[in-house]
Formats: sequence, C-alpha cells, structure tokens
Amino acid sequence: MIFFRGRRPDLLYIAALLPAVILPNVLLADDVVTVAVASNFATTAAEISTAFTKETGVPVRVSAGSTGRLYAQIVNGAPFDVFLAADAERPELLERYGHIAEGSRRSYAIGRLVLWSRDKKLQDKDCLATLRRGDYRRLAVANPETAPYGSAAREVLESLGVWESASKRAVFGENIAQTLQFAATGNATLGFVARSQVLTVDLPPVTCSWSVPAASHKPLDQQVVLLKRAEAHSGAQQYAKFLSTASAKIIISEHGYEVPK
Repeated sequence: MIFFRGRRPDLLYIAALLPAVILPNVLLADDVVTVAVASNFATTAAEISTAFTKETGVPVRVSAGSTGRLYAQIVNGAPFDVFLAADAERPELLERYGHIAEGSRRSYAIGRLVLWSRDKKLQDKDCLATLRRGDYRRLAVANPETAPYGSAAREVLESLGVWESASKRAVFGENIAQTLQFAATGNATLGFVARSQVLTVDLPPVTCSWSVPAASHKPLDQQVVLLKRAEAHSGAQQYAKFLSTASAKIIISEHGYEVPK
C-alpha cells in the first residue's frame, strides 16, 4: 500500500493514485519505507510501490517534488529512506558527503524529454519549427536550477540558439509536474515535459509534439540511493533492490523510460 504526499502542482497524478493512498494508523514509522521521488517518476514509483508491497507486504510512503528541493530536504535531515532522483548529480553529492549507504548508488532509469502542446492553433503543426520561430505566447520549462528536466530543456534551447528569447517568455515550473500542468491547462503554448508524463497521464488531446533527441542534452540518468538513516531498515533495502527486478523494469519501460543495462 502507498501513501502519496505531493504539493498542489502534482494534482495531475492524484487521480491515478487514489485507490492506494490509505495507510493504516496502526503502522509504526519503522514499518514503512519512505521514498522521496522526483516528480517525473511519481506515477511510475506509485505503480512500482504497489507491486513491491504486494510481493513483500511492506508498505511504502511516497513524497514527490523536484530533485533539487528533495536533495535540500535530505541534507537538512528529512526522514526519507530511499531517494529516487531525476539525475546523477545529487546522488553523487549525497554519496560524497556521507549521506547514503555505501554501494547503494546506481541508475534505475534513463529519462527522455518531449516538447508538447495542446494549443488548437498548433494542430498538426511542427512544434520544433514553432519554437524556432518564436511563434508562441508562453513556454513552460521546469526550473533549471532545481529540476534536471529543466536543465536539459535549457541545454536544448541553448543548442537551438533561442534560450535568450525563450527564457523571457518562459513560465518556470517548480518541478516537471507543475510544468506539465502549465502546458496542459493552456497557460503555456508549448512545454518541455517528460515523455513518461505524456504516456501515463490523462491529458487533453495533443496538437503537436517533438521527441527531443537524446544527444541534444546530457543524459537524464536517474539514480537511486539508500540513505544513511535506512542502512538497517530491511524494508528500505528491499525496496532499493526491487528496482532492479524484472517486474520493476517492465513497469519502468512501460512508462516511457529506458532501462539502464
């Protein structure tokens, strides 16, 4: 079973998770695995957690947010057991400064970026050409300082030579979930979002999209770590290992991610 905690921008995920959000009050904190997960992976983590609990009987509590914000919370003592980041940078920093169980850091998924729109004026149009021309009102981008998908989007815009102009019309989401919300509600004409989101979330009909070539930005290598406080937590250890099982890899692939070899 899963208890999902998220900020308001993550509401697009909630409907899919409602059947699994109740956690019995009789459970003690030590009986639960607390997982901090990057927003782009929230729905996938919920499905993996359901499969994990079904197999092991160990309940899971999932908290979603931007990788940068979750990293800051962990450094400041937030009581998480496992961290599913959207990059490799923060897990590496946590390892360097002794915040994780030795040998626990590894890749669990490779993310992909998509330029997406629901604007009716762009029906069957070329999203990339629209972006190049600057023929749009607002562009939704996750905050490049805290969200790895936002950093990747900035790299793409810089490589296209349009970052300076695009940034002036950008609306920056706190995380990739809020970024998708901006584009899905029409508050932004275009949005750089995670491929996993457009595959798994009930969205308005897409009018145009562009799958960003992986070579256009640094790899979105998403890494997991078992945090130091959970070294003796058998459930947390099991959860971190569960991400490498065949059943977890199938879920990860179905949600639009590449599985690391």
